[in-house]
Amino acid sequence: MPDRAVLLRNVLWIGFFGLILFAWWWLYAMAMQMDLDLIGRPGPQGERMRMMDPRMDMYMPMAEFGPLFAMWAVMMAAMMLPTLVPTLRAYEDLMKSANGTPAGWLGVLTGYAIVWVAFAAAIAALQLALLFGGVVDMLGIVRSTAVAGGLLIVVGAFQFTRTKEICHGVCHSPMTYFLGHWRTGFGGGLRMGLGLGAFCAGCCWGFMALGFVGGVMSLLWMGLATLFMVLEKLPQIGHRVTRPMGVLLIAGGLAVLATPLVTGG
Repeated sequence: MPDRAVLLRNVLWIGFFGLILFAWWWLYAMAMQMDLDLIGRPGPQGERMRMMDPRMDMYMPMAEFGPLFAMWAVMMAAMMLPTLVPTLRAYEDLMKSANGTPAGWLGVLTGYAIVWVAFAAAIAALQLALLFGGVVDMLGIVRSTAVAGGLLIVVGAFQFTRTKEICHGVCHSPMTYFLGHWRTGFGGGLRMGLGLGAFCAGCCWGFMALGFVGGVMSLLWMGLATLFMVLEKLPQIGHRVTRPMGVLLIAGGLAVLATPLVTGG
């Protein structure tokens, strides 16, 4: 029986990391299809698409909720599932020392995913509103340096808030959350996963919003944001990187505001 339990845990982890790899592959393939390089800069075809008017009658996936939602949902899987590793490891410890189960492990993962899929729906709707309002272009990049700089400053300032501190504290110490909200089985794991996902969204929403500055389909932005969010959740250094990143973002926002003009039009 112990051997079967170890095998099941290994299968779960392999499936988990396989999902992450698939999400990153899907995003890379989509970026190539849109004629974008790894930084998110458009080639000739991508530049033509970027300058299109979303009010034209022709079908454009980036101006439709369904394709946009799918893109953001896959992006959430690629960027946020890696940050869940410390949380799932913490639950795995309770599978050995308490009455945690593989079903509960899956429940935590499912609840967390539900929150971020809901976030994907919300930010896809926001992108559409910004697109038709002329704030972002067809690639989801803000047209105005004032908006870009302001968004950087807002996200940077959020790093110093009490809300960030509370949400980050839960993400940084998932074991404490588990001990205070412990539920067994898949349903219990689902409930805890929903709670953890909500705190995680409260902690990391700003880095998702910065896609409108770095380029929604910029693999460079996705990679850097994912790396930082993973670092924020590491027990040894998580608390040491939050405020320095806030300073960097505010400084970056001020630098952007000091530059003359706008991209795109």
